[in-house]
Amino acid sequence: MNHNYRPRESIPPPIGPVGFFTGVKIWPIVTGVIVDHVATYVLTILYLISYFLNEPAGESLPEEAIQKALNEALSSPQGLVSLGIIGAFSTALGGYVAGRLAKVAEVKHGALVGLASLIFGVLQKTIVGEGVPVPYWYELLAYIVAVPSGALGGFFA
Repeated sequence: MNHNYRPRESIPPPIGPVGFFTGVKIWPIVTGVIVDHVATYVLTILYLISYFLNEPAGESLPEEAIQKALNEALSSPQGLVSLGIIGAFSTALGGYVAGRLAKVAEVKHGALVGLASLIFGVLQKTIVGEGVPVPYWYELLAYIVAVPSGALGGFFA
């Protein structure tokens, strides 16, 4: 009598490799990137209004005053750090939204939001050109922080 016999139905299927993009949904990532860029833009404008323009937020602002405030922000260490935090927070928010919408592999979706936002930002900078020069370390730090920020947002989802 063979005690090692098992019916064919109880044998599990072979384990196969799972691809990185398995289970990835595109629309949550697109939505997360849009949330990231809109939040970055809105929060940056609010920051510039509140700290550099010293004008009430309700008044209309000329574009030259905003550009001057942006130049001042990018030339001061406090402004660079603040804008970097705004960017990282916005990417985490986009990753959170993508993770909530995907409802599976939230961290992966958040990280892909960070990667897509990074690629979109580099393409935007390439197409538009260099507006205000920023220090090399700031650009490098922004590139390094993008994907982990998105993944952190996905983790919180």
